[in-house]
Formats: sequence, structure tokens, C-alpha cells
Amino acid sequence: MKAKPAKSDQGNFLYEDLIDQLNPKDPLLKLAANIPWERFEQEFSSLYSEYGRPAKPIRLMVGLMILKQLENLSDERVIEAWVRNPYYQAFCGETHFRWRLPCDPTDLVYFRKRIGEGGARLIFEVSVGLHGDDAMEREIAVDTTVQEKNITFPTDVKLLTKVIKRCRAIAEFEGISLRRSFRRELPGLLRQRFKSRKIIKRIRTMAGVLIRELERKLPRDSLARHREAMQLFRRVHDQKRTDKNKIYSLHEPDVLCIGKGKEHKKYEFGRKASIAWTKTTGVIVGAMSFKENVFDGHTLPDVLEQVSQITESCPEAAICDRGYRGRKKVGDTSILIPGRPKKSDTPYQRRKARQRFRRRAGIEPVIGHLKHDFRMAKNFLKGALGDAINLLMAAAAFNFKKWMRGLKHFLSLFAPWLCFGTWSRGRLKYA
Repeated sequence: MKAKPAKSDQGNFLYEDLIDQLNPKDPLLKLAANIPWERFEQEFSSLYSEYGRPAKPIRLMVGLMILKQLENLSDERVIEAWVRNPYYQAFCGETHFRWRLPCDPTDLVYFRKRIGEGGARLIFEVSVGLHGDDAMEREIAVDTTVQEKNITFPTDVKLLTKVIKRCRAIAEFEGISLRRSFRRELPGLLRQRFKSRKIIKRIRTMAGVLIRELERKLPRDSLARHREAMQLFRRVHDQKRTDKNKIYSLHEPDVLCIGKGKEHKKYEFGRKASIAWTKTTGVIVGAMSFKENVFDGHTLPDVLEQVSQITESCPEAAICDRGYRGRKKVGDTSILIPGRPKKSDTPYQRRKARQRFRRRAGIEPVIGHLKHDFRMAKNFLKGALGDAINLLMAAAAFNFKKWMRGLKHFLSLFAPWLCFGTWSRGRLKYA
């Protein structure tokens, strides 16, 4: 059910409030003061029931999601760090220092499923709105990357072995005695260092035997209950090396194999993600995950529409690399791609074009920071929903971190002359 409204605790002359014991100039506390928490309360309150056990406060759950991405922590680690760090507790709205865990790590899983992609996009919109006019730039840079899933490198032997073990588990769960379980033969085949075609063929035969036996012996209601799993096993058994739309993981069957032409990593297993970044101010204004391995140029309409909705302004130009060849304009936005200069171009026009495309290259290290600093290098969230949420939260954490760095730099330069004032929407307002 909905969380109970927080009571305004009466002050205690023996114990000060938590916020009074911390550094008021800390960037994390400044960020907490400028995030519109009431907006999350209004949007997410409708997702809760009026009856039942009281839920955790929405500010607590949203704050934990933001801290997780900001500090590159797992669900378990961010909750442990919350207990030990008073600044984390103040960021999530606590008035007194707590010694107990705020929630169970699985509560974050349920909260992500509850708010869905729309809730993660709302947090991302808030992160963009903090930068004010800096996010409304006329020219943006757009690029795509691959958000890899947390799966091992797929091979036929690995997948077929997992199919055999899962078939045994289903048979044991349903109380079916298998004619042959291959418990002694399979380990001997896997112990061989080099898997020859003969070994792979034998393991494939074993998987096919178990799949067909389960399909024969399972009762009708049990077969209907395990239909999706059996269809997945059949696809893994029948797929060949040259097939398209293959299965690369049993627990993540929608994973795609994408090649971006990297020397050190020929193939990446995950989903394609598109990032839109303002050319001068460096704010991420668009982040979208795609369920299919589409051509980069075909991702532009969706990404530019998202940018227009979030910033409430349509960019005049989108600067892309040569992977976006084929489009000159999408809606009211011109697509700029590097190429040979025209003979009629003046030296000034050539110099400006060279500067523009050099600046576009700045989005590459931004993607690197998203991957290595904000949990985008390896996505541990399940399914297509997990891909979208992880991407949006990583982009939001990048924007929050950029706002905090800008505030810290501003205070280090002008703190001796600023005695009063508040920071709002990227600008200082005097009291």
C-alpha cells in the first residue's frame, strides 16, 4: 500500500537533526535540495494500493536508485553503504541517523518493476532539467553503443549442457523417471580440453534425447506449464552456426550479437543503445535502448523525438559519424556527417566543419564514463525492461554527477564572496 506520510519530528535539545551535523556545502546535499522529490511522489503514488502493508517511502527508494548508479554499487552494496554514510541517509530524506538497513535488496527489484521504464525516464528528465538552459542547445551529438548483458561467451557446448541439466531438473520436479540421464557420460565429455565436432555432436544428441522424452512423458497440464522452456530448448538444439536470431543465453534469450568493428572485441552480446549529448555544454539529453539490432541511421527518429519531448525544443542539427550515412534530415533536424568538403566552401566554413566534427568525437569518452563509472559496462538487470532502466539511470547519474562537479567548482572559486543564496536549476539565486 501507499507509504505513510512522514511525521514532522519535534526537535530534541539532546540530539541535533542529521542535516545540522553535516557539511551544508556538500554537493550531494545540494543536489538533494534541488531535486523535486514531490514530483516523484505525485507520479508514483498511483502505483500503490490503498490497502495492505505500508510501503517504503518513495523518496527513499528513488534516492537509493540514484545513489546506486552514482557510486557504481549493487543493490546489496548500496544498502550497506547507506547504513554507514550519513550523507546518503540525508540524501534520502532521513532526519536522524539510522543504524538499521532501510530495506531489503529485493525491494529495489520490486520498485524497478513497479515504476517501469516510464519511472526511470522521469528520473532522467529531472536530471536534464537541473541543467536548465544548458540542456537546450541547438546542436547535439548522437552515437550508438552496445550495453552488454551479464552472460558468458556463448558456445554450443555450454548451451547444450545447460539444456541437459534443465531437462533433468524438470523431470525431477515433475516426478518423471528418465530412461537415460547421461549423468556419467556428460562429465567425461566435458573434461576433454578440445571439444571436437564428434563430442559436440554427441552432446547435441543427448540433449535431443532428453527433450523428446520429456515431450512424450510430461502430462498435458505440465507440458503447458513448461511450454516456453521446451520451445527454447528445441531452438537451442536445432540452431546452427550460420543461423540468424540465435539463442545465446537461456536466462536471457533476447540477447543480440552485435559487431561494432572493435579490434579488441569482435562481438558484443547485449542490446544497442543510443546516446544524445549536447555539443558544447556536455549534457546527456537522450538515451534509448533498442530491442533489435537496427541500422544506426534508423534509430535517429526515435532518439530525436525523445530529445524533443524531454527538452521541449527540437535541435537544429544532429552531428553523427559515418555509420549514420543515408539521411540528410529527420523532421526539422539536419543530420551532419563528416565528408569531403565542397570546392565552393570557404576556408572559414571548412574550419568550422572540422571543429564541429572534432567536438562530436567527445561523445566517445562520455560513453566510456557511462560504462565504467555508472554501471553500463555490464548490465545485471533482467530482460528488455532491465536494459532500458539501466541505460536511463546511467544517463541520469552522469547528469547528476556533472551538476555536482559544476557546483563544486563554482563554490571553490566564489565561496569567499557568497555568504547567502540558493542553487536552483543550474543558477545561483540570492536569498
